[in-house]
Amino acid sequence: MDQYLEFISNHYLLVLALAAVTFLLIQDFVEHSFNKFTGISPMIAVTKMNSDETKIVDVREPHEFIKGHIEDAINIPLGKFDDQLDTLQPFKNNPIIVVCQSGTRSVPACKTLVKSGFEQVFNITGGMQSWEDNKLPTKSTSKNKN
Repeated sequence: MDQYLEFISNHYLLVLALAAVTFLLIQDFVEHSFNKFTGISPMIAVTKMNSDETKIVDVREPHEFIKGHIEDAINIPLGKFDDQLDTLQPFKNNPIIVVCQSGTRSVPACKTLVKSGFEQVFNITGGMQSWEDNKLPTKSTSKNKN
């Protein structure tokens, strides 16, 4: 036991880093355990899009959306998501796939959808970066288009 205490006192930064990493891993595990939405890969998203009446919601900003997005995606920026949630009500019983650039901004949108009673909510893991890495098609929109 004395050796442990000596190690901790001599290497307190390593012990502190280990404690921080352990805490973050446990937090991530607990958060993913209680999520009521599912993370899916881009390839599974394509399968869902082909087999169901799936709606894609892109939560990136309009200038990001214009550069390239998934065909038929609805652009609702995360900052305006709560205000524009009513536009998704007709699709409440349909599967909804949420995407952003890297997969982090879409998580709060998924949580909002689940709290609003949407039952089939999916998040593309890795976002549009992963979509493009898998060489899946994107559509560009003209800036002049309304």
